Amino acid sequence: MTQVPSVGPKAGRREPYVSARPARATGKDRAYVRAAAPTLEAVAARAGVSRATVSRVVNGSPKVHPDSREAVRQAIAELGYVPNRAARSLVSQQSHAIALVVPEDITRFLGDVYFASIVAGITSRLEQSDYVLSLMVASQAPEGKMLRYLAGGAVDGVVVVSHHTSNHSLRQISELMPMVFGGRSAIPGVDAYVVDVNNVDGAAKATQRLIDRGCTNIATISGPLSMHSSLDRVEGWRRSLHDAGLMPGPVVDGDYSMLGGARAMREVLANYPEVDGVFVASDLMTSGAMPVVLERGLRIPEDIALVGYDDSPAVEACEIPLTTVRQPSEEMGREMADILLGVLSGDTDRPRTTIMPTTLIVRESA
Repeated sequence: MTQVPSVGPKAGRREPYVSARPARATGKDRAYVRAAAPTLEAVAARAGVSRATVSRVVNGSPKVHPDSREAVRQAIAELGYVPNRAARSLVSQQSHAIALVVPEDITRFLGDVYFASIVAGITSRLEQSDYVLSLMVASQAPEGKMLRYLAGGAVDGVVVVSHHTSNHSLRQISELMPMVFGGRSAIPGVDAYVVDVNNVDGAAKATQRLIDRGCTNIATISGPLSMHSSLDRVEGWRRSLHDAGLMPGPVVDGDYSMLGGARAMREVLANYPEVDGVFVASDLMTSGAMPVVLERGLRIPEDIALVGYDDSPAVEACEIPLTTVRQPSEEMGREMADILLGVLSGDTDRPRTTIMPTTLIVRESA
């Protein structure tokens, strides 16, 4: 690549340079023109300091006089200087990227608003830092491929959400870099921080609402029982029934999906016709289950009361306003990112487990 030297700071403008590189699609050379980016030297000249001082400011070193730091920051703003991430990575041995690993099918990731809330929370926290987010929806990728990518220095840390007992590679990843789980770890031996809600208590609140309405034959539509969130919500459901002296109805796996919720609701109605209440372990499943109840000519909540979980935008798809358990998904995303950024900066005093509260939101379905 041939580059025309950038014009010094007194020239008042930047000259273009011409560069050629192979095109990915054809393999032929392709010429293009772009404006020369301001250099570290240009910032130093504008600020009246040395190049080394600019480098220290850019890399966050505290060993810079406040006046010099302010002069450098003003020069960066005036020139529109953007630090070279690749060069900084060579010096700091950091990529300034973190990975969000979601061991789920891509259709579930794109179709579940829970993930959108988590990503929104993570990115809102990263916007306040120099880090970027790398997304890996990992169930369709070979574990070896994911491990090679993460071990190759592409990211400095990992946030994992919605994992299963079968995701054994997460143990190896936790040995390579800091890791934060959204939800209690389902993999023994993983060294990771955890941000979660009290799913047992949230499910118990939901079931107690059904009991308080007079329901006595209460089923639950659960998520996959390979996930701790699903197991904990089933435990909370059982706990409230036990405390009320009621026998539990069936547990049917709805796979945390809308179609799964519809299928599970049909199974409950076919095999447990006396059912008068259902705790559904996600709003997305409830949005699939509710039409099945209404199509049978049953009234909600008079014949069957329903309580969901999440208080996500999926409640808007429910014909009857949904009573549900609110979990602070976006806040959880921010907290996971904050913990990981803290650990990467050397703050090892973070709590290993952070539990966030749930709230029962009462509407018309129960």
